[in-house]
Order: sequence, then structure tokens, then C-alpha cells
Amino acid sequence: MNITVTPGMRRLCASVLGMEAIVLGLITPVAIMVNRVSPAVAVTVGIGLALACVVVTGLLKRPFAYIAGSVVQVLAIATGFLVPMMFFLGVIFAALWVTAIFVARRVEGVT
Repeated sequence: MNITVTPGMRRLCASVLGMEAIVLGLITPVAIMVNRVSPAVAVTVGIGLALACVVVTGLLKRPFAYIAGSVVQVLAIATGFLVPMMFFLGVIFAALWVTAIFVARRVEGVT
């Protein structure tokens, strides 16, 4: 699969991942305090995925980063098993991720 990375794609996807990193970091205290998840699990998942978002954001000049970003979207949805609201928020972020890619490509005339 050949992905052409455009400046607009990088900007939009970086915005999605930046906001998602904040949300994923904030599920940590919710998982611990509200849902009684073990702190070790909550920190590993919440902060780990937030850091993954930041790392992928830094790699968005490379085509493989968009595949990694898509994996992060699936994992964000899976955090719903710790904090059920994340099933909904994860789907919203996944939709924003896909929209960012397709809208930027269309606007920049790549498709």
C-alpha cells in the first residue's frame, strides 16, 4: 500500500492525535477512581497510549505512521473495557482520524 503523505494530512492527523493523547491520558484517573481498575493497568494503558499518540505524531512524515496511527485508534476503542465511555470516544476519534486522512487527500488533490 503506497500512502502519499501531504502537509495537510500531517497537520490534520497531528491535531487528532494531540487531542486524543490528552483524552487517553485522562482516562487513567477515571479508570482508577471510578471503575476501580488497578493503578498499574490504568497507568500502563492510559499513559502508554497517550505517549504512543505523541510518538506517532512525530513520525507523521513517514507513511508507516498512518498505519501505526490506525492501530492506536483500534487500541483507543479497546480502552472501553477499562472505561466504557471510551468505546464511544474511541469511535469518534477513529472517525476523525479517517476523515482527516481522506479530507486532506481530497483537498490537496491526491485522490
